[in-house]
Amino acid sequence: MPKEQSHVRERQDNKLREPRRFNVIIHNDDFTTMDFVVEVLVQVFFLSPGNAHSLMLEVHNTGKAIVGSYTRDIATSKAEKATRMARDNGFPLRLTVEPAL
Repeated sequence: MPKEQSHVRERQDNKLREPRRFNVIIHNDDFTTMDFVVEVLVQVFFLSPGNAHSLMLEVHNTGKAIVGSYTRDIATSKAEKATRMARDNGFPLRLTVEPAL
């Protein structure tokens, strides 16, 4: 009797990795108002008003703070949106994107 051959393929393990994360960092300056920073954090980064206020105070006291950690495209997009919002309102607010550790 001939042996029956199976046409079943075994799965190969694909080693998928999580996408690399990037931190959006907001920097303190002497011209952007605290209320505007809170507004940016609420509208662009979707923080609650309380969390946005706390983060704004951290930026004010330490000079900078991490707003969030995202994939590269989202981090860049949020930083650009916040920067554009600041420029449209006449503020020099600066945000940077750096690889997360």
